[in-house]
Amino acid sequence: MKDEKNTARSLQSADAERQNAADVEDGRATLNPALREAGSDRALAPTARTATGIRVLKRNMKRNGSRGCVTRKTRFGSRERDWLKGDAQRGCVCLYGASEPQLPSSGPQTSSTAQPDLKLVLCSTNTTVEELCAQRDIQGLYLQLHGDLIRRLDPSERPLQMVYDYLTAMGYDDPLRVQQEAANSDLSCMIRFYSEKPVNADQQERTLLKGVFSVRKGKTQLHKWAERQVILCGTSLIVASVKDSLTGKMHILPLVGGKVEEVKRRQHCLMFSSAGPQAQTYYVNFDTLADYQRWHRQASKVVSQTISLVDLSCYSLEEVPEYLFYCQDVTHINLRHNFMRLDGPGGLINFNRFAQLKSLNLSHNGLGVFPESVCEIQALTELYLSCNGLSSVPDRIGNLQSLQTLSLDGNRLGSLPEELGNLAQLSSLGLSFNDFPHIPCILERLCALDKLSMAGNRVETLDLCGLLRMTHIKSIDLRLNGLRSVNSETLEPIKHLIQLDLRDNQLTSLDLSSTCNLETLHCQRNQLASLTLSGFTLRTLHANNNRLTTVNIYPVPNQLTHMDLSRNVLEYLPDWVCDSRKIEVLDVSHNLLSELSARLLSSLSLRKLLAGNNRLERLSDLLDHIPLEILDLQHNKLKELPESFFYKALNLKYLNVSANALETIPASSQSEESLSTLQELYLTGNNLNENCAALLVGHQNLRVLHMAYNQLQSFPASKLGKLEVLEELNLSGNKLKAIPSTVSSCKRLHTLIAHSNHINVFPEVLNLPEIKLVDVSCNEQTEILLPDSLPSTLQELDLTGNSSLMLEHRTLNLFSHISTLKLDQKPAVTSGDSQGSSTLWDHGYAEMCGQRNKLCVSVLAVDRFGDSTEAAYGIFDGDRNEEVSRLLQCTMGDVLAEEIQHSGVDTIYMCNTFLTSHRKLGMAGQKLGASALLCYIHHESSEPGSYFGLTVANVGTCQAVLCRDGRPLALSKVFSLEQSAEEMERVKMAKAIITEDNKVSGVTCCSRLLGCSYLFPCVLPKPWVHTEPLCSQDEFLILGNKALFQKVSYQEAVSTVLAVRDPRAAAKKLCTLAQSYGCRDNVGAVVVALHIGEDSCTCDPPLLTAEARGPPAQAPLPITVSPGDPATPSSSSGIASEFNSEMSASEVGSEAGSTASDEHPSSGPTVRPERRCSLHPAAPLCNAGPIGLGPGAHPALFQRQPSSATFSSNQSDNGLDSDDEAPLEGVISNGSKLEVEVDIHCCAFQLRSGPPESPKDLDGRRDSRGSDYPKSKMRRQNSVVVSATNGCLLAVCGREISDLKKSPSTSSLFGKKLSNGSVVALEDSHNIIEVALEAPKKKSGYFAAPAQQDPEDQLIIPPSLEQDVREQLRGQSPVVPGPLHPSTPPNWDQPHPGVHPTTVPQQDVYDTAL
Repeated sequence: MKDEKNTARSLQSADAERQNAADVEDGRATLNPALREAGSDRALAPTARTATGIRVLKRNMKRNGSRGCVTRKTRFGSRERDWLKGDAQRGCVCLYGASEPQLPSSGPQTSSTAQPDLKLVLCSTNTTVEELCAQRDIQGLYLQLHGDLIRRLDPSERPLQMVYDYLTAMGYDDPLRVQQEAANSDLSCMIRFYSEKPVNADQQERTLLKGVFSVRKGKTQLHKWAERQVILCGTSLIVASVKDSLTGKMHILPLVGGKVEEVKRRQHCLMFSSAGPQAQTYYVNFDTLADYQRWHRQASKVVSQTISLVDLSCYSLEEVPEYLFYCQDVTHINLRHNFMRLDGPGGLINFNRFAQLKSLNLSHNGLGVFPESVCEIQALTELYLSCNGLSSVPDRIGNLQSLQTLSLDGNRLGSLPEELGNLAQLSSLGLSFNDFPHIPCILERLCALDKLSMAGNRVETLDLCGLLRMTHIKSIDLRLNGLRSVNSETLEPIKHLIQLDLRDNQLTSLDLSSTCNLETLHCQRNQLASLTLSGFTLRTLHANNNRLTTVNIYPVPNQLTHMDLSRNVLEYLPDWVCDSRKIEVLDVSHNLLSELSARLLSSLSLRKLLAGNNRLERLSDLLDHIPLEILDLQHNKLKELPESFFYKALNLKYLNVSANALETIPASSQSEESLSTLQELYLTGNNLNENCAALLVGHQNLRVLHMAYNQLQSFPASKLGKLEVLEELNLSGNKLKAIPSTVSSCKRLHTLIAHSNHINVFPEVLNLPEIKLVDVSCNEQTEILLPDSLPSTLQELDLTGNSSLMLEHRTLNLFSHISTLKLDQKPAVTSGDSQGSSTLWDHGYAEMCGQRNKLCVSVLAVDRFGDSTEAAYGIFDGDRNEEVSRLLQCTMGDVLAEEIQHSGVDTIYMCNTFLTSHRKLGMAGQKLGASALLCYIHHESSEPGSYFGLTVANVGTCQAVLCRDGRPLALSKVFSLEQSAEEMERVKMAKAIITEDNKVSGVTCCSRLLGCSYLFPCVLPKPWVHTEPLCSQDEFLILGNKALFQKVSYQEAVSTVLAVRDPRAAAKKLCTLAQSYGCRDNVGAVVVALHIGEDSCTCDPPLLTAEARGPPAQAPLPITVSPGDPATPSSSSGIASEFNSEMSASEVGSEAGSTASDEHPSSGPTVRPERRCSLHPAAPLCNAGPIGLGPGAHPALFQRQPSSATFSSNQSDNGLDSDDEAPLEGVISNGSKLEVEVDIHCCAFQLRSGPPESPKDLDGRRDSRGSDYPKSKMRRQNSVVVSATNGCLLAVCGREISDLKKSPSTSSLFGKKLSNGSVVALEDSHNIIEVALEAPKKKSGYFAAPAQQDPEDQLIIPPSLEQDVREQLRGQSPVVPGPLHPSTPPNWDQPHPGVHPTTVPQQDVYDTAL
């Protein structure tokens, strides 16, 4: 009651203020005085409005995935929504209370995670922190990005504008969409505001411990116990001389090198002792066990240190604890990743009190200016100020005469002060990723400096004459500078330079013959056509990825040990390569070499030779006992190897001759006894037969054998049994009918891959003790004979593509413990099954772990997406993590389905799909990320002569290739720093540190990813979008991750699929080839076969004669499954069966959240509509009469059309509106004539009113629609989504559930599912029945929501009942529906998509609309 009175009083005062202020300028809120509902049923807490026009809506919220938060409709009243609509610069800031801060997590947030108190503050982009604090009577606001550090905002900063800027930088372009996203509480995982600074107990414990405890000094009993304040800070234990006061004398006990021990005679007592001959001891008795453990844990860390180091990095500190200044023995302080300030008691201005401080790390503190106060710390030897936005260095830097290391990387420096030259002891200076246009002359005076680090600057010319004056410089790093030339016009040799790094520049020629003592040169990824070096001391040369035709080195580099000349245009190797005496590693792959010199192959020093992807036709004979250990000759034209090859190369351990034309291989030895040490042999892609397999028996040490895609008809059983140490065997793509039973002799075998053969008997490998993976897919298996028990080591079994395989229940039970079991789903085909899309495209996919322990690649494949003439395919690569790729697999299809409803422009709906998916990763996406590629095939009517369009969007390194007329057409863009100069420049502008392996902050080589939000703005989620019109010349589409296309070129991938044709077998072959070519990482591929052309028409013949038909008959548009509830895997999620034995797909989908509507598709009478293909779509609906007898209506079909007002992606949670319970007149809802059980929330059609439009009119309207987006392609947008199964509506009753449990297509929904791999959904089995079965049932006993009474609705009536219904409804007057317009701007009157308001009590709310 007291709260209600206070609320009413505050509302009255707010009304008075509204009367006095007619207008509010600068975008501040003008609120309607009608809000007086202190006791209303709305969930909003009534609040008062102050003079600033800021309104606070208090809500204590809990989240369940991304759907549990209150919807926008329940957050805001009508006046708030009207105010928000008035200006896109108005919005809502989510303000969190002071509680435990959000911590990064590797997984999604669960429903049990309670969120802190959340207040929704309506304000404008001009509202400052000072105004918000004044209105809320708080001290300040705090900002947390990506669940990481928490920073206090300055009074002049504008929170809402910060959110808008963040979303704009992410990739949102539409101001209305930015306004909508800014009010989404899920955004808090990326940007979050606090009204008070949250306290992290763990961080506070490591920063400062204090309390009043019983203390005794000394080991003797002379001193008595006394209550004293005790502080553990930094490296010292501080004991006050007076209880509860710090005014008296402070006793300082240094702990580094000392001891902390438990006192067993007293409970919860610790003994602290310092080190050295003058050691002192204090006994501290703690009150509780928790205090005792906390102090013991922290003190033990301090005493174990070898130096007096205080590590306070990543603590969100603005100043250090004042007690730290009592630690006079501190020599090293690490304050990296904080927000340190100059002023304040613990600010940088007081750091000169650390008299013995030698090392200070202030990197990543956002200082903006150089802290001159640190120049007074005379003992300082190391100073780290990287990534602080510094634009200048003060002259006082010259005071640090003891300074030896100075790191200024990642700033905005363009010059250095002259006083810096006075630092005689400075030996390390970091100037990388600044704005220096040339090498500073001041470096000539720094005689102790031996390395110059200036990577990522703007030095375009390197003058070697200037280096003559810097005789102390031995190593120079000038990578990523945009270097265009190196001036070498000097006759005097440069003797001091030893190492030079010029990689990733724009050099076209390089002459370093004057650097006579150069030992290491990096010049890869330039545009070099010529290279001249001095060979006196040269040891290492990296010159790959250039345009070199030759390399001139004089004299012969006899010290050279490692040389990389790969990916150039070398047609021959220079003679000096063979003359080099110490060369051990030589990489000349991806060149144009036609032969390798016998002198090179017989080198007495060469141990590793990589010569793949050349034009070699023969291999010279070798000398005896050469030291060669690794030889890669893949992708050449070799027809044979020297007969004496193996018994002369006795040290050879790795040989890869895949993708050649070998018809035989040499014997391992001249006698029965072999001395071969070969361990890995790759023979994939040759013309070898079973006779060659018999020659392998001499390689007794063989561990890995790949003989895929040869001409093997059998494998000699006696020979296979002798390979006793074999661990991995790949015999895929041959003509084998069986794997010899002697494979059971290979006791160490853990991987057997034999897909794409004619094997009809399961190999006897399940009794091997170390077997982990068995792949016998795409064979002719009929049954599997199993032992009584399976080995516990078996992790993956692939049986897909065996059409005749029948598994018994006992077999499935034995397979239950396998973490990844891949089986074919047997779809149940109904009489109304539409085959329209199946004749247009079908797909196959493959994923292989390689030598990794987990699979981080996931696949999404939906042959029927949206309507039956659309499809969606995607591939996601998490690199080292599997969480993000699985979450994207489960949610991205639903996100796309929803975004298509909001916009018809390809660049908009695809971009928003990626950005929304990025947000929905939640806490999992803060530190983890994944490359993603999404392809959407849709009916394309904007391009003349084109039937379909293919829209591709991607981030990261996943790629898509289209085969057109037998040639590859790249559809994606690789966002890798090495392959995109534009992205490299953008990342450099963001002042990110790019490591030598071209990774952003040493984390990822990609500049765009979904997830990894802590790398923002260097790494963005905005995708590259491209739409390609499809034509009859387009044969198939290939999707692959980075590992696939690193080993398999676009042309080879296209040629491979052309030779196989079957999509599944083709995808398997691509992955197998990548592994045989040396890929050891996860590899994934999706092949989509396209059959687009006039001959692919699948329309049904006309049902009526011309006389009865009248105007052109209207057939219903194809019907498919709409995105379902996140808790049930929808057809767009790409899940055919469970991908984890511990976590089901529904659990992951629930945790990740779904953006699609929560309504489940419902079922109705089994009526088969006229089947129409996408090449000849049905004419648009028009003049819909009451029973479909008007012009343009089909006499045999009565269609119930939902209006645009009826359907939305924002329905109520229970799927019922106010008129739901009223039965439709003339239709018996529970009688003998007909039961209509259709949830119209899930039914959608392309609705238009008016007369039929000619193709010319359609083209004209499309042109006018697309005129607003000249660079984008607009697809024909459905106002709603159709939900059904295979083109027909099906009724599901409770009694059918038991039958569905027995069905192979639906058994995965009941009990144990069979696979944890990221498997592709088979759309025929993943239909409306499966989605509906997991929905809660209504209390009335019927499954779906009752029919809604709507004059615009139509019902689909079987032809047999059409006459009866016509007579019952004859008296009704026709109502013509109005036109439907797609809603592109955000609607504040309706809840957020995927979240549904409800007025019923919480316990009665379902997660679905059923």
